[in-house]
Amino acid sequence: AVKPASGGQLVYWSMWTADEPQGKVLQRALKCFQDKTGVKVDVQWLGRKAYTQNLVPALNTSTVPDLFDQDVSKVGAAIMTPGGTQSLDDVFGMKIGEGDKTVKDVLSPTSYDFPQNKDREGHSFLVPYEIQSSAWWYDKAAGGALGQPKTVDELVGLFDKAKADGKAAVSQDGDIPFYNMYYFTQLAERYVGAGGLAKAAQDPTGRAWTDVPGFREAAAQTARISKYFVDGWDAAKFPQIQQRWADGDARFLYVGTWAPSETREYLDKQGAGTKIDYGSFQFPMPPGATHDTVEQMSIGFAVPKKAKNADAAKAFIAYFLNKGNLAGIPAVADNLVPRTDLAVPDDLKPVKAVLDDQKKEHVLQYDGIDAIAGGKWQTDVFDPADTALLKGALTPEAFVAQLAEKSAAFWKNQH
Repeated sequence: AVKPASGGQLVYWSMWTADEPQGKVLQRALKCFQDKTGVKVDVQWLGRKAYTQNLVPALNTSTVPDLFDQDVSKVGAAIMTPGGTQSLDDVFGMKIGEGDKTVKDVLSPTSYDFPQNKDREGHSFLVPYEIQSSAWWYDKAAGGALGQPKTVDELVGLFDKAKADGKAAVSQDGDIPFYNMYYFTQLAERYVGAGGLAKAAQDPTGRAWTDVPGFREAAAQTARISKYFVDGWDAAKFPQIQQRWADGDARFLYVGTWAPSETREYLDKQGAGTKIDYGSFQFPMPPGATHDTVEQMSIGFAVPKKAKNADAAKAFIAYFLNKGNLAGIPAVADNLVPRTDLAVPDDLKPVKAVLDDQKKEHVLQYDGIDAIAGGKWQTDVFDPADTALLKGALTPEAFVAQLAEKSAAFWKNQH
């Protein structure tokens, strides 16, 4: 690929730990990069909290890494918003070591070309190497293969059948706020489309929540689904409820594309030889909705504004997107990548087919509302209302009214 013009070393702070599958894939690529370029690589395997615990405090010092990784919403909220990232527009034109192919040639445009991956000047600040989405998961061996439910009524019918079979319908780890966000945001996006939720969240008057009929209707459909959550969903500690799903206590689980790898690892550790034949389908269209959406989350590399070896960082980004390196993500980490020409893990093929469908309207996960105001809007305004809606403590009308009121108060206090 490209040999960096300057910078004899590369300091990388990773969101993975060294023994995680993604960590192993990156270790191999970093070693090869060092061997081929002579660039000395210094990597810190810091885990998920690296960007808040390590990077954000470091931004005000002279000690920042040259390269870090995280999902685009977290980078946007914590690093880009205070001006801590630099443009990676030039990386898209760099060769990846496959003839004349560039980064731009091999990446799906929907994986990087969207408003939430632009800084104030309109430059891309993240280059993706992994894509996540979400789905309803079930065990085909337990209840047979299911088609895509066309309506929420059909979905609820599947829950009723599960209960008739003596099973809980939906496993839900209620102590994880972003797991609780899935239901309303998925349904609301189908009414308002890409950008609609983010626009409402940033409305300083808060009135969008009550003025747009789709939000109340999405809340009404969410309230129907949450009635089917497994007993104790709001009192357990993750991953207890997910493990109960893996053990067969509940029929359905709605989470990200990491579900098969996480639950398979859990079952393997149990040592009973239990296997799941993973099936999945997407949220159906709620009544009157017109946007055929699919959610995605891009995880990728970013370069701090103060990086001393930006050339080396950018060279590694392009190098990692080479087919020989990136193939490790589906093969070893059982996850999806933003290239369309690499193998797809069997369990994720239905999700990948939806992501690759050009007729679908692609939406950043939660429409990026988790990144607004550095993530504070979600924690202060959305999460309390959402939890109350799921628990049945707020009606759909009261839910949108609370969002409107608290959102207006939130924005008033930001000035």
